[in-house]
Amino acid sequence: MKNPTKNLTGKNTKELWTLLAEKRLALRNFRFAVSGSNARNVKEGKTLRKEIARVLTVMNQK
Repeated sequence: MKNPTKNLTGKNTKELWTLLAEKRLALRNFRFAVSGSNARNVKEGKTLRKEIARVLTVMNQK
């Protein structure tokens, strides 16, 4: 199984903060798309929340 946090551990904290901001913005845009019935991929919200959690986990480990 592929380890999704493997590429995150090699990044510094500044890169992690920018990645976190991008993921949170994408999740916010997804939520607005869902409320407006414009979203096609309904699994996207779940994956974005998981990716945000992964980034936060790596940041807390550092």
